[in-house]
Amino acid sequence: MITPLSPNPLITRDDLAQAATEMIQPLLSCLTPARARMIVGEGSAHYSEDIAGMEGFSRVLWALVPMLIGHVPSAEGFWRQWKQGLIHGTDPQHAEYWGDVGDFDQRMVEMAVIGTGLCFAKEYLWDDLTAAQQENLYAWLNQINLHDMPTNNWRFFRILVNLGFLKTGCEADRDRLKEDLDLMESHYVGDGWYFDAPTKRDYYTIWGFHFYSLVYVAAMRGEDPERCERFVERARLIAPRFAQWFDREGRSIPYGRSLTYRFCQGSFWAAMAFAGVTVPEAGLGWGEIRHFLLGNLRFWLQMPIFDRHGALTVGYGYPNLCAAEGYNAPGSPYWGMKTFFALALPEDHPFWQAEERAFSPKARFLDEQVRLLITRDPDNTQVLAYTAGNHAWEHMHEDEKYEKFCYSTHFAFSVVKEATTLTKGAFDSMLALKRQGRDLWHARSGCERFQLTEEKVTFTWSPMEDVVIESTIAPLGMWHVRKHVIRTRIPIDAAEGAFAVRRDWAGNRPCDRIRTELFAGPACAVAHGAYGTSAIYALEGYEKGENIFTEPNTNLMYPRTVLPTLHARLEAGTWTLVCAVYACSLDDMPEKIPEEVRQLAGQL
Repeated sequence: MITPLSPNPLITRDDLAQAATEMIQPLLSCLTPARARMIVGEGSAHYSEDIAGMEGFSRVLWALVPMLIGHVPSAEGFWRQWKQGLIHGTDPQHAEYWGDVGDFDQRMVEMAVIGTGLCFAKEYLWDDLTAAQQENLYAWLNQINLHDMPTNNWRFFRILVNLGFLKTGCEADRDRLKEDLDLMESHYVGDGWYFDAPTKRDYYTIWGFHFYSLVYVAAMRGEDPERCERFVERARLIAPRFAQWFDREGRSIPYGRSLTYRFCQGSFWAAMAFAGVTVPEAGLGWGEIRHFLLGNLRFWLQMPIFDRHGALTVGYGYPNLCAAEGYNAPGSPYWGMKTFFALALPEDHPFWQAEERAFSPKARFLDEQVRLLITRDPDNTQVLAYTAGNHAWEHMHEDEKYEKFCYSTHFAFSVVKEATTLTKGAFDSMLALKRQGRDLWHARSGCERFQLTEEKVTFTWSPMEDVVIESTIAPLGMWHVRKHVIRTRIPIDAAEGAFAVRRDWAGNRPCDRIRTELFAGPACAVAHGAYGTSAIYALEGYEKGENIFTEPNTNLMYPRTVLPTLHARLEAGTWTLVCAVYACSLDDMPEKIPEEVRQLAGQL
């Protein structure tokens, strides 16, 4: 495994500081001569390489600013480098000037951490500059008040810049500040949930709206107490809901866009600590919050997510551009450095004094706002999230990121490379269909109607013209049952996928033991071994089972996987398909389908 980090239990504040230090250290060689950009690798985003370099430079500040606030010893040396970059990047006469900003400009995103630094580390990001340098910094940042920007979480970036102006005694655009704050509050819909424009329900509520609103709380409690109280109450509402997304190992559900930010999943807990917010009545005291933050980071920092020089890569469980969005440049993953905001807290803070304690999650939790039915196995080694009614239209692979029948903390999910074959399509946790003969495979892409209860998820969808499907998915422990009533005017082929299992070797033990005839009678497909068990059994309507060796680098967690799949060939008419799916994080293959699973299928 490639990692720049020394062995580190990630338990104490010193451990976290060591991790941040060792993640930043290799980046010194990636800074440009005047230190205003950071070039960590090849690849591109929809914005220029010049802007991408500025993005990389800026995102490291999400760790460096709290290190400065918390007086982490290594921070001073790093700051000397980043200070030079800040000075030169905002100097219009310098060759490494960051440039003039336009409407909807990516550089607005990267201004947010500088505004945050002006709020809480003024002695470094402001007082340490000459008057001329301060003038340049203000002029460059103030461009954010002069241009149009999206009506989504981006408005928090302008909020933070104007807060920084207020804290340094500069002229802030108070009208913009109020407009943006009111707009962000208009995205709130209840139960702690904000939705990004237009209606996305994903991690941006957590590492966007809540993270920045809690930073606002830490900065403005005295000046804007009523708004801060609303922000705090919403964070207290979302915290026990978001806690349901994590399993025992610290993994959170791989779901939605921007997953290359990885351990940004834990940044909400850092912001809770920074703002001094707990929810003890929901079982979220300092010990549990500390456990969520450190547990998630412990998981990520033992994954192969670094290149050979110690820089974070674009991907999820490993370097992988296949699932990236168009706004993922080589330095983009450093957005996850927001998790290090816990370093702003001194050693004697209750967060660091509390003993880590595991949270006690519910075995089954329905969150209607985000349209997820969340379950877990008895030992909390895997969390499963069943979905319906959430879709996004703007970015890459959004059907796969929002429309799978079920998402798993253990198996992650796969993305389509090409829909011409099932191997390239990698349709895990999906029902894919195509016209008989030569055609592309089609999976769920939006629901016409849907309903979620604590017992099941139902939805009506049309993957292609002349085909309408009514689906019901009901979980039962590590099993779930799927039923599809398919009305088609054309002959179609159908393929139903379970979860994709890693098929590499674990030491001397192969983890790709695969079978298609485990039980007498129904068609099935099974793959199990050291990295878990995935199985799918036909209860009605399918013809055969097959284990598909998916195209490499389609799964987010593992580069090579095998996908148990059922097949059906359907003529025009009305058909019913029913199957049972088993997902376990262990090499644990049950001897038979439990009777209660068959009974559940009969009740759907």
